[in-house]
Amino acid sequence: MSTGLLSDKNVYEKQALIVSRRQQYSDLDLSLVRTSKKDIVPLTDLDAVKTSVRNILLTNHGDRPFQPYLGANLRALLFEPADQFTIFAIHEDIRFAITKFEPRIDQVRIRVDFNDSSSQYNVSLAFRVIAQNQSADMIVRLERIR
Repeated sequence: MSTGLLSDKNVYEKQALIVSRRQQYSDLDLSLVRTSKKDIVPLTDLDAVKTSVRNILLTNHGDRPFQPYLGANLRALLFEPADQFTIFAIHEDIRFAITKFEPRIDQVRIRVDFNDSSSQYNVSLAFRVIAQNQSADMIVRLERIR
């Protein structure tokens, strides 16, 4: 006779399945690359976290409605003199923004260099994605538009 209730065995199996599932992050690829089925390809796991970090760095205060302080606000520093003080300010703004807005990563290492020939800052980031215990490296180039 079935009562429609799950047995203890089924409940424990379902809980084990939920606990053992690997946490997956997903995000939308802003380049909007489409598949052969004309769907937009989603980013998952490490790629999603990298995209989030890049978006945080390239977002300035006031760019997002209802989130006026989201982002690293680096545009304000791009027209400052390219000296050690500006490099330090960029470094600290990046560290603060990533710590505040990206809780999925830790062990962040940041290196900021100024390239005289192209008048751009090269930001090298290395970090660990906590849920997957996976390390990642990325480079973001910051350049003046005008």
